[in-house]
Amino acid sequence: MNFEKKILITGGAGFIGSHLVRKMVNKYSKYLIVNIDKLTYAGNLNNLKEIENKPNYEFINIDICNEADLSKLFKKYLFDGIIHLAAESHVDRSISNPKEFILTNVVGTLNLLNECKLQWKNSENKCFYHISTDEVYGSLGDVGYFHENTSYDPRSPYSASKASSDHLVRAYGHTYNLPIKISNCSNNYGSFQFPEKLIPLIINNIKQHQPLPIYGKGENIRDWLWVEDHANAIDLIFHQGKLGETYNIGGHNEWKNIDLVHLLCDIMDRKLGNVKGKSRGLITYVKDRAGHDMRYAIDASKIEEELGFKPSVDFKEGLEKTIDWYLENEEWLTNVTSGDYQNYYSKHYQQ
Repeated sequence: MNFEKKILITGGAGFIGSHLVRKMVNKYSKYLIVNIDKLTYAGNLNNLKEIENKPNYEFINIDICNEADLSKLFKKYLFDGIIHLAAESHVDRSISNPKEFILTNVVGTLNLLNECKLQWKNSENKCFYHISTDEVYGSLGDVGYFHENTSYDPRSPYSASKASSDHLVRAYGHTYNLPIKISNCSNNYGSFQFPEKLIPLIINNIKQHQPLPIYGKGENIRDWLWVEDHANAIDLIFHQGKLGETYNIGGHNEWKNIDLVHLLCDIMDRKLGNVKGKSRGLITYVKDRAGHDMRYAIDASKIEEELGFKPSVDFKEGLEKTIDWYLENEEWLTNVTSGDYQNYYSKHYQQ
């Protein structure tokens, strides 16, 4: 079968990646979508069952740190575009094991860039699109927002590794004229998210009548973005964004952690038929994370003005949909929480 484009998506079995892969495979039948993923604890092929047999989709189990495997892959497929999401992404894990984050997020990105540099002698109609995070900008005070030109000030090994990879991508754009794009997004939420992250962790722990661990006083503020809106924004930037540009993707949706947990508790009590306030009784304050950034908030006016992107889902509506999905997909949740997660949780929160 002849395809108009061959697109490589890295990390496509993960949370954001699987949403993007499903979207791209279903929307672009004339594209071949090749998904590579190392399948660590957060990568799950069950996230992709609905499209696994589509004629324009292929999955390959590859570690982006393996240069030889990447070289064979690039020679075989001659990709027209890369959407790079593969990354270690959990701040707590980066604090306990920073080397793993440097290898995947920095060296892995470097390997991909080198393959593109070697193969794209003619870069016309090519694109290396790197997905990053708002955490590279550091921490905000009570007011203000991150803009695309905000100076980088990463505070954790995770954000430092992502900042490093951002700089590498831009450097390859400037030095080798590689056709690059970057986006930095706020916190994502939605279905298929591994339950080490706040929202699915709270949902799962309420179901299991387990403590709801809250760092410090729960006053840290995050901007929340519906994952399907993020996938829509990635699609838009990949096809219509300008080469060499950075786009911030946010939800215009700031919440204190404790207020968000209270809201989740109340929705869960209603859906589970609990006495109102029962789940709030599970809240347990734990020692604050080392170097915990106080507030992230994105100014997403550039992507709105240039590409017409706006979040489509109201936060409370999105939370209702998210909770419903986890309640209706108990088998998925049980499978992903049966091994690595439980070991990590017991070590981390019982200190």
